[in-house]
Amino acid sequence: MNRASMLRLAALGIIGLGSALLIAALLLSTYTAGKIRKIPLDIDQTLVATGTGTALDPASLSAGQGGKFVVDKNVPLVSQQAMTVEAPANADVVTFQVGTTVRRSDKQKDNGLLLAMVDTVTLNRGNAEAVSDDDRPGGSVQKPRTISDDKPPTNIALPHDGLSYRFPFNTEKQSYPFFDPIAQKAFDANYDGEDDVNGLTTYRFKQNVGYDADGKLVAPIKYSSLYDKNEDGEVTARNELWGFEGDPYEPVTMTRFYAAQRTFWVDPVTGTIVKAEEHANHYYARDPLKPEAAVADYKVTSTEQTIESQVAAARAESDRVALWSRILPISLGAAGLVTLVGGVLLGLFSNRVEAALPEGNEDDIDIGLFGRDETGPMPAAQAPTEKIPTRRPEPPPSQR
Repeated sequence: MNRASMLRLAALGIIGLGSALLIAALLLSTYTAGKIRKIPLDIDQTLVATGTGTALDPASLSAGQGGKFVVDKNVPLVSQQAMTVEAPANADVVTFQVGTTVRRSDKQKDNGLLLAMVDTVTLNRGNAEAVSDDDRPGGSVQKPRTISDDKPPTNIALPHDGLSYRFPFNTEKQSYPFFDPIAQKAFDANYDGEDDVNGLTTYRFKQNVGYDADGKLVAPIKYSSLYDKNEDGEVTARNELWGFEGDPYEPVTMTRFYAAQRTFWVDPVTGTIVKAEEHANHYYARDPLKPEAAVADYKVTSTEQTIESQVAAARAESDRVALWSRILPISLGAAGLVTLVGGVLLGLFSNRVEAALPEGNEDDIDIGLFGRDETGPMPAAQAPTEKIPTRRPEPPPSQR
């Protein structure tokens, strides 16, 4: 095999390598990137928010302190949201089980518990929307249990729709339906601008449940009790317990209502909620627009520790997406293009070498890179010789 053939084979190999790198870059930027932009399956987090509000003293429900239900103002409150991944969780869907509590931090243990809910929802890992079909009804909530109840928890089917607990990857500046498990339906979360949160550019969304944009109570939601007999959805008690005037023993029936305002700060790349603020109002009333007895009317905001952990999680997800969808495709594409050009140039050079050969099957041992060596070996007769100086003879002794 002559040198031209060897160069041509090397050129073809290099061109093939360059083409493979370009195809890999194309696949990473299209097919693989779509597989990477998915909600992780290893989420295990507790989000904490703190604030103050007006809240019922749970002990007064049974003790009747001072002859009426006791509602305290400006009490410290803590909201916790513990999120874990449950089955089914696979390449397409992820199931979140989220336990949410709101408690008075000035009370011990269950004496300060105001609200508790365990919500389960199955989401599409790509667009973060609830998945509902025959095998997955879209979600459920856990039936409340007493402290002494040691039976396994029972779930009540609650079909979800829209988003839950996250926004989609590549979040856009628009409105998204966001599910409220207490109201048991989705309400629009509307884009409201951009904010910097710990160095991360976020999209701000606002959601109103029962309130208008100005914070006026306009359409509160009738509370959907999770108890079989609607024990906490509608309560009948004596006038004196409610603190009303008139006959202290006259029974008065009150209905529980709910309304909320939320603000979400969302990382637009991953859809992670890095910060949240919530104003929720649970109350009893005879007229839904005229609250009469507060259960919990509060405003809480994510703690700095929660914000830092969520920003770090969003950055980690964003870096992973960037690596597979931008950094690697660009690097492989650039390497493939350089390799492809190098292979083409080497192929052209092999043609020049082949053109320099007089015959295509001639061995090119004596052929230079740019043509035949015409000089040949130098004849010995024409080679220049060097005269070696002889030693001068010694004079006879008589002449010394």
